[in-house]
Amino acid sequence: MRSVAIVTAAGSAERFGGRKLLTPIDGEPLLDHTIRALLDGGVSEVIVVVGSDARAEIERDVNAMLDARVRPVENPDPSRGMFSSIQEGAAQAQGDVLLVLPGDMPFVKPGTVRAVLARYEQAPAIVSPRYRGKRGHPVALPFRLRDEILATDISANLHDVIKRHPDLRADLDVEDRGIGRDVDTMSDLAESRPHL
Repeated sequence: MRSVAIVTAAGSAERFGGRKLLTPIDGEPLLDHTIRALLDGGVSEVIVVVGSDARAEIERDVNAMLDARVRPVENPDPSRGMFSSIQEGAAQAQGDVLLVLPGDMPFVKPGTVRAVLARYEQAPAIVSPRYRGKRGHPVALPFRLRDEILATDISANLHDVIKRHPDLRADLDVEDRGIGRDVDTMSDLAESRPHL
């Protein structure tokens, strides 16, 4: 099963004060932790969707970008929102299953990624990890939904696509609060360290 993850990394990080994805956590840029969770979790390829203004910096400073399984794709206009980055990544993807993980979620455990992929392989569905009743990321989607994602209006979001397929939903309970922890401010980093 070929799994392709789309990591959205083109946002401006205004609430954070800029350069969020390059902020060090335990000596490595935040984005490294996000990408490594996917690779260590068994994903075949990671497409990192970046803005053209930050691409050179991310490629230079994020070690995981040197991995042959990681490929940058540019979003020419990130101001259109995160869904536009998902669409840019999906347009470049080829595989059996798509995973979506925002770049600012460095606390997801590789074991959670493995569990989501295993659940998908068991019975293809829209698989969402769930921690204490609350859904999070990464979300796995059947590759056949790619064309629908690409055809959906730019003003929508991924949830709008998922809502059209209630029969395909599958929740996977995990012991990983990282699935719901994105980093918006410096204080979000202070409370604990990412996966080990």
